[in-house]
Amino acid sequence: MHYELAVLGLCWALAIRVAIAHGDHSQKTIAGPHQSLWYNTLPGDGGTQADSVFSGISTFGRLPYQNCLQHQSAEYDIAFIGAPFDTGTSYRPGARFGPSGIRQGSRRLNLYGGYNVPLKTNPFSSWATVLDCGDIPVTSYDNTFALRQIEEGHFNILSRSPVTDADEPGPGAVGALKGKTLPRVITLGGDHTITLPLLRSVNRAYGPISVIHFDSHLDTWKPKVFGGSPSTVAAINHGTYFYHAAMEGLLANDTNIHAGIRTTLSGPSDYENDGYCGFEIVEAREIDTIGTDGIIKRILERVGTKNPVYLSIDIDTLDPAFAPATGTPETGGWSTRELRTIVRGLEELNLVAADIVEVAPAYDTNAEHTTMAAADVLYEVMSIMVKKGPLSKMVDGSKSHKDL
Repeated sequence: MHYELAVLGLCWALAIRVAIAHGDHSQKTIAGPHQSLWYNTLPGDGGTQADSVFSGISTFGRLPYQNCLQHQSAEYDIAFIGAPFDTGTSYRPGARFGPSGIRQGSRRLNLYGGYNVPLKTNPFSSWATVLDCGDIPVTSYDNTFALRQIEEGHFNILSRSPVTDADEPGPGAVGALKGKTLPRVITLGGDHTITLPLLRSVNRAYGPISVIHFDSHLDTWKPKVFGGSPSTVAAINHGTYFYHAAMEGLLANDTNIHAGIRTTLSGPSDYENDGYCGFEIVEAREIDTIGTDGIIKRILERVGTKNPVYLSIDIDTLDPAFAPATGTPETGGWSTRELRTIVRGLEELNLVAADIVEVAPAYDTNAEHTTMAAADVLYEVMSIMVKKGPLSKMVDGSKSHKDL
């Protein structure tokens, strides 16, 4: 009994002391504002740490976001834009969720500041203003109208003045954009059909353009061969868009190349038609004999380092072991490391725009293999663009991005 009374007395004493402490309003509070608790400059070479990479609203690489199509005043040197379209696919749909999936897979790109060691540049901290411009509104009910939406939305973003060197001469070649320096645009697909309206947009700025196409499939099939062409709408799909691009004069002659090809064919005439459309072919299996350096060499020799270049990347370039979440997977592809190495080898090219397509997150692993691979490949593309400097350098090769 005495023990219980002693314990009870001790508890009362502690309660009284706590109450007194809470009643003491003379304690000093931390002076605000408290931004230093949340937004800090990273040690080392700089960079800003915002929320934890697993929280917040997902933009590509946690870049600043503006709805650029709604806000014509948005300014940038490089813009990311989504094109959530997948009604041109022949096998597995779902790439309409590609833009959001790729953004989700990109969350950790600048976890440690974003510095690209092999390319010796930081695309998140450079001369370039880079924005995530959101998605182009795309209908899922009318392919013809959807492709027009993509073309006009892309051209709206592409044809604005960049933040850097807007008044300097540039490689713009058509109409009011002739002689202009333009921003670069990276598009998140979407199935590969979107590349046709994107090339139509690019053509309005640069005229016929050289194309590098990473894919396991040719995508130059005649509509009668791929899909049967039961209508003019069905004739344009993710296996025929390059055929239409060639017929519309969107491609520069004899400077276009596929890399990573390993599809089956309807017959040898498919390769003949591909040559007629203006492409050279590097098959996926050639990596076993000439290596990544040999593939890079083939691409550079074909495309050249002086003219504007468009880069289109189908995630099915990668073997399904590395990127299972795609519309038409093909085994025997390259690894993520091999593709990233090859893309880095293209740093001397004048990339004016790019896309990555056929990411269908519904078929991905719980570990997000495909969306992370797509984001990492675009990180290399973004790094190349930043390292190359503004497109005014195509006209004035003496200027270095280090001088900006």
